Amino acid sequence: MTGDRNKLPGQPATGTEVDAFLRRLAATPAARPAADQRGRLMFALDATASRQPTWDQACHIQGEMFRETAALGGLDIQLVFYRGLGECKASAWFDSAAALLKHMTAVTCRGGKTQIEKVLRFAIAETKRQKVNAVVFIGDCMEEDVDALCHQAGELGLLGVPVFIFHEGSDPKAEQAFRQIAHLTRGAYCRFDANSAQQLRELLSAVAVYAAGGRVALEDYSRRAGGATLLLARQVPKS
Repeated sequence: MTGDRNKLPGQPATGTEVDAFLRRLAATPAARPAADQRGRLMFALDATASRQPTWDQACHIQGEMFRETAALGGLDIQLVFYRGLGECKASAWFDSAAALLKHMTAVTCRGGKTQIEKVLRFAIAETKRQKVNAVVFIGDCMEEDVDALCHQAGELGLLGVPVFIFHEGSDPKAEQAFRQIAHLTRGAYCRFDANSAQQLRELLSAVAVYAAGGRVALEDYSRRAGGATLLLARQVPKS
């Protein structure tokens, strides 16, 4: 994603940016869980006031992740969010879209500063209990010490947990931090806006399928879904 710094705020990701995101996903080590285990995906979101419209959007999109992974043995998803004055919460692990949707729709966004370091700490603690196959984070800004974030991201990288970051908007400070987190965890970064909901849905589903079933499952999904996901299947190593 050789970023085009001249893009206007709010402009959706270009084809080049999506292609670069998919190249990073293709380069991520296979995340397929053991044959007797379901995939586990941590779904982390910024729930500060500026993100209420996209929170509502995410409520609808999350069902696609469960639907696309059902045939792979299923996917367990944990919701992590922060908002308000120091509030950062992690839910139980959900095995159905209905259960996760019920929990998400009970959450309203509140003003406050970002707490991304807490999210990364949650992911580290959780994967030490039981392997987390991937983390998805959706946010629009970063108001923390980037060195502290990179330290936690580095530990996640050592644990083999990739972080896939979907950046709403074009805040340059956030972009710099988000790219470093993705790089240190061997994950990927991609920008989006409210006008690219379908693209976000496809890419979230691609990450979920990859977490649940690895490269082979992703190739099958891409043949069915088409669009941006086809680029990914062509780049994932065969061995």
